[in-house]
Amino acid sequence: MPIIDSNGRTIDYARISVTDRCNFRCVYCMPDDGVALIPHGEIMRFEDIIWLARVLESLGVRHVRFTGGEPLVRRGMAEFLVLFRKEFPDMTVSLTTNASALLQFAPILLEARLSGMNISLDTLDPVKFAIMTRTGNLQDVLKGIDLAAGLGIDDIKTNTVLIRGFNDTELPDIIHFAWEKRMTPRIIEFMPVCGEIWHGEKFVGSDEIMEFISAVGDWIPVQNETKGAHGPAKYFTDLSSGQRVGVIEAVSNHFCSDCNRLRITASGNMRSCLFNNAEIPLLGMVRRRDWDEVHGAILDGISMKPEKWRDAVDGAANMSGIGG
Repeated sequence: MPIIDSNGRTIDYARISVTDRCNFRCVYCMPDDGVALIPHGEIMRFEDIIWLARVLESLGVRHVRFTGGEPLVRRGMAEFLVLFRKEFPDMTVSLTTNASALLQFAPILLEARLSGMNISLDTLDPVKFAIMTRTGNLQDVLKGIDLAAGLGIDDIKTNTVLIRGFNDTELPDIIHFAWEKRMTPRIIEFMPVCGEIWHGEKFVGSDEIMEFISAVGDWIPVQNETKGAHGPAKYFTDLSSGQRVGVIEAVSNHFCSDCNRLRITASGNMRSCLFNNAEIPLLGMVRRRDWDEVHGAILDGISMKPEKWRDAVDGAANMSGIGG
């Protein structure tokens, strides 16, 4: 039986961070001077994640997405995905990645039979890409994107965080690029998750996003597809081509009423909301394999899930430490 929270939302989706390490240092994810890394001994082991996933499955979780940092920088991650798929054949299992390491792990990921993959792609300009990621190489990502299409994954999306004055004029090119690769582009409002980086003048709301993409197509909302099923996007179809684009209104028209997810950080803490810094530490009880204790703690965490994210904001957060 799925869990229904106090606001009537079915909680059936867990986002699990496997590492806080990343080979990029994206400006909206971490401050310029970086973040303090979690000691390796305090990061969930793969066997911890599998055991925790069994508890989550017993509570009705049917969808798991692995995030980071960059998940594929963790040694053994690709092989772990193969194992996880065998352990949980009835779950949908997805991965969020910057695609830079896909070339290295493509053969193993093919065996993992992932249900979905989200690929971060904020710009197609190599100079801007270097500025945005601080350490990234666009060509590595583009090679990874070319490989992703051959992994047998039905649902591949690109994620673009829109920042005024940086990549807003690139939207048509990014959308067409994703379509050419048979991927669904998604445009994400710039969220205030890092106090040093986020500024209101850089924010572009969903109404303006629709104005930006009006040059690309004649859009109508996708019928019978609601936010929350496997993610927060609203989808639109171009009447002439039938192609789709997703818009994530994280700030201007938040999707909290449909939120069906929990977040587990790399250090085994559970967050009921991205913006709620009140975390429930699960790692100790997970390593004790105390089923009842973990079961109860997760239910306690769900009871803390706020009605909307603005009710939970209690300080800036860095996505690299929580899980993107």
